[in-house]
Amino acid sequence: MIPKSFIQDLLNRLDIVDVIERYVPLKKAGTNFVACCPFHTEKSPSFTVSQSKQFYHCFGCGAHGTAIGFVMEHTGMGFVEAIEDLAKGIGLAVPQEASNITQVKVAPDLYDLMQSATRYYRDQLKVTPRAIEYLKKRGLSGEVAARFGIGYSPDDWQNLRAAVSNYQDASLVETGLVIEGEGGKRYDRFRDRIMFPIVNVKGQIIGFGGRVLDKGEPKYLNSPETTLFEKGHELYGLYQAQKAIRAQQRVIVVEGYMDVVALAQNGVEYAVATLGTATTPFHVQKLLRLCEQIVFCFDGDKPGQKAAWRALENALPQLQDGKRIGFLFLPEEHDPDTYIREYGRDAFEHEVENSLPLSGYLLRELTAQVDLKTQEGRSALLKNAQPLLTAITAPTTALLLRKEIAALAGVTQAELEALWSIKPVAAPPRGPSAPPKAKRAAPSGMRTLLRCLVMKPELARELPKDWQGEGAEGAAIHALVDWLNESADEISTAAMIQHFQDSMHKPVFESAQADVMQWGEDFDVAAEFADTLQGLRRAVIDAELDALNAKGGLSSLNKDEQARYLQLLQLCKK
Repeated sequence: MIPKSFIQDLLNRLDIVDVIERYVPLKKAGTNFVACCPFHTEKSPSFTVSQSKQFYHCFGCGAHGTAIGFVMEHTGMGFVEAIEDLAKGIGLAVPQEASNITQVKVAPDLYDLMQSATRYYRDQLKVTPRAIEYLKKRGLSGEVAARFGIGYSPDDWQNLRAAVSNYQDASLVETGLVIEGEGGKRYDRFRDRIMFPIVNVKGQIIGFGGRVLDKGEPKYLNSPETTLFEKGHELYGLYQAQKAIRAQQRVIVVEGYMDVVALAQNGVEYAVATLGTATTPFHVQKLLRLCEQIVFCFDGDKPGQKAAWRALENALPQLQDGKRIGFLFLPEEHDPDTYIREYGRDAFEHEVENSLPLSGYLLRELTAQVDLKTQEGRSALLKNAQPLLTAITAPTTALLLRKEIAALAGVTQAELEALWSIKPVAAPPRGPSAPPKAKRAAPSGMRTLLRCLVMKPELARELPKDWQGEGAEGAAIHALVDWLNESADEISTAAMIQHFQDSMHKPVFESAQADVMQWGEDFDVAAEFADTLQGLRRAVIDAELDALNAKGGLSSLNKDEQARYLQLLQLCKK
C-alpha cells in the first residue's frame, strides 16, 4: 500500500497545469486555464483548471478532480499506476507500507526489448508477401496495420536472434518471447504467425497475440503472464481506441484481436478485446472510468453466451448509477469482423444502439431458468437472483432490480428484502417535536463555509469545538475536521479533494469546487470564512432568544439563566 502521507506530499509537489498539459493544451483565462473538455465533445471551452487550487472542473459535463484523478480518467490507469507515473515524472520514488502483496518492479530494458521485437516483426511483414496477402484478404489496409503495429513472425525456431544482441539473455524468457526447454535449449514462442502487439495505456508494449495464417492450433497464441503483462488487467486496442471512446462515450468489448482491427478498419474505432481471458472486474472498472456505456459484443453460440454471462457476473459489483452496460449477440454464423465486412458500419452500429441492457439480459436469463407459474419456480427465481443482486453496490440500480424480481416472484419488495436480510432505508424519525434549541443555519451560509474550507482546508481548525453543522454541507465539514485532526501533514486543497474522492461527501465537495472556480486570487477567503461563521453563530443565538420569548421572556428564568441570555443579547449586537 502507498502511504497516505506520500500521496499528500505528491499532490503538494505537483503542478496540475503541467500534468494536464501533457495531454491537453491549455490557455490562460484570467487566473485559471481553460480548454475544450477531453471528457466530452464541445465547441466552446468549459474545462477549467485552477493552478492555485490544484484541481480541475468542467462546467459542461461535471468532470473534476486532482492531478491523480485526471491521469486516471484520461488514461484509464488505476490509482496506483497513476501515482507511480506522476511520481516518476518529478523524480520521486513511491514508498510502500508493509503489505502481504509482493510489489513487482519492471526494469525499463524489458520495455525496450518488447519494442525491438515489435520492430523486427513489422519489418518481417513488409518482406513476406504471404502474410501481406492474408491481411489484404481480411480487408485490412496498410494504414490500419501500421496503427496497430501488426507484424509477422517467420516460420523458424530462432527468428529473434536477428532482433537482439544476445539470444541467451534472460530477459527474452522473462518477457515470454522465448521458451527455454530441457538442457537450456531456446526457441521463439511465436512462429509463422500474424503478430498483434499488446500496448498498455502508457503506450508501452507489454505482450503479443499471434494468429496462425493457415490452419493450426492454437488459432491464437498469447504471451504468458509476465512482470509486464497481466491478462486480467489489460485490454487489446485500448491505447489506440481511447480518443474515440471518449468522443463516443461508449466502448465495445469483443473477443478477438481481428475483431478490434476489422471494426477500426470500417470506422468503428471504439472497440477493445479481452486477452484470452474472461472479462474481469478490473476491465469493467477501467472502462467505466473512460465512458458512460459499455457494450459487450459476443458471438451468438454457446461459448459466446457463456462469456457474456461471465462478463455480467463480473460487471455487477462495478455498476454505477447513471452508467449503462449492454449486451449484443450477433447471429451464430457471424463475429464482429465478418458482420461489419458483410453489412457495413451503419448496420453494425444500429445493432449496438439496440443492444440489450444489462437489466434486461439479467432478468431474461433468470426467468428462462424457472417456471414462474409454479411456487417452486418463483422460489428458485429468488434463490438464483439473490447472489447476483446483492453484489450490486449501485443503490438505485439495485433497488429497481429488487423491485422487478419481487414482482416476478409475486412478493412485495419488503418481503424480498427481509428474506435477503437487506436493511430497508430508514425513514426520518417521527414523533412529538421538542422546542428547537437552535435555528437551523441558512443553507447558503453553510455552503459558503464549505467553499471557504475547500479553498483553505486549514481554516477548519478555527471552528469552535462545540460547532454544530446540519445538512450535507455540515456533515462534510465535520468529516473534514476529523480528517484534519488525524493528519499531521501539510494540508492542501488537492490533498483534501483526493481524500474525499470515494467518500459519501464527494458530491458536496464537488459542488463547492465548482463554486470556488469563480473566486479570484485576491478573494479574501479568511475574511469570508470569519464573517460567515459569525453569521451562523448569530443565527443560533437568535433562535435561542426566539424560543425564550415564546416561553415568556427573561422573567420566566432564574438569575443564572437571565445572565446567560443577557450575554447572548450583547453578542447579537456585535
